[in-house]
Amino acid sequence: MRWMRAAGRALLVGAVVLAGYAGFGVRADTGAASEGRGPLTLVTAGDLTDYLSPLLDDWNAAHPGERATLVELPDSADETRAQMISELRSGRDRFDVLNIDVAWTSEFAAAGWISPLERDRFPLDTFLRPVVDTATFDGRLYAVPYVTNAGLLYYRKDILDREGEKPPRTWAELVRQARTIAPEYGLDGYAGQFLPYEGLTVNVTEAVHSAGGSILRDDGDRVTVDSDAARAGLRFLADGVRDGWISRDALRYKEEESRQAFQDGRLLFLRNWPYVYADAGASGSKVAGRFGAVPLPGADGPGTSVLGGSNLAVSSHARHPASAADLISYLTSERVQRQVLTEGSLPPVRAALYEDPELIRAYPYLPTLRQSVLSAVPRPKSPRYDQVSLAVQAVAQDVMALRQTPEQAAARLARELGAISRKG
Repeated sequence: MRWMRAAGRALLVGAVVLAGYAGFGVRADTGAASEGRGPLTLVTAGDLTDYLSPLLDDWNAAHPGERATLVELPDSADETRAQMISELRSGRDRFDVLNIDVAWTSEFAAAGWISPLERDRFPLDTFLRPVVDTATFDGRLYAVPYVTNAGLLYYRKDILDREGEKPPRTWAELVRQARTIAPEYGLDGYAGQFLPYEGLTVNVTEAVHSAGGSILRDDGDRVTVDSDAARAGLRFLADGVRDGWISRDALRYKEEESRQAFQDGRLLFLRNWPYVYADAGASGSKVAGRFGAVPLPGADGPGTSVLGGSNLAVSSHARHPASAADLISYLTSERVQRQVLTEGSLPPVRAALYEDPELIRAYPYLPTLRQSVLSAVPRPKSPRYDQVSLAVQAVAQDVMALRQTPEQAAARLARELGAISRKG
């Protein structure tokens, strides 16, 4: 599933919990080994770029007594999540360090599957500011950001240039161009990821926040979706389908289907992740050299992206939590983060890399991506995130299929999320 690649090649899932040793970055809340050091296992969803093994080889060469073994679970986020949770619930100590999707940090922390970490153990002030928030729950750090991501608006630069137009900064500009320019060139106007799956949750969250609203607040304790702003975000998507500038074909799109539509020259505008830049610009792409990327537009100006990516955490059943914390420090160091970008094609979390002239020459989208990340928000935080996401998807599907009005959908979603938040 390309979401791993798209949102950090990772709806990587996993879990971790209260364990560890203060002084090594993990709180000493359980009876871990006296030293907390020794061999490790790092578990992740499938490493589609094969860049992790060489990074671990370097670690192993420098730490022969703390060798790290890589365990790759299925590419599918849902399958990976299921296997990780099953292992964690069993109480076994098979995994030490886990690469978890940013959206699930709150869920795993609340379940007692991940260890709170000492903030001063990691140089969080050198990271892009919003990514640190994805690693916290209830005011505590439960993981360390590893890779990040934010949505971008891809557009046909050649066509807009021909029409004397600039890429849209507002929804009104996007709608006008998608409705009037796209048909002249036989193109669909706009697409995102609108199939009912995690990608739809992302697109809806972005629309709601780009209109000035929100879905949940206070780590999932307060439902805020029944608002004028949230209704405006849902209306933006529903109107696109009703008025035709969002094709009904797009209601079946995930990351890859939407990327392919843009890359094949069938779309004027596409919301997707940064990985599309390299693919659409590669040899054989029908739009190579003919497109650009800008931050997402919003209701009255620049919009708001949802943060993607993954965080690293230490399992509550980790055999060697001190070594686990050191491995996380290594994987989030600036040197390794540079390799995360250059070898893994993943957006790093270290802020300085986005201003490196050499990297910008090789990855021209970095300044735009930095701007998008700095204005991005996490997906709704909740200890029951999986249920929240399913509710958002179901309601959004009915709105975009024109079976419910935005007003009806916002009220329904508020009721469903309220019921979820009241569950024990």
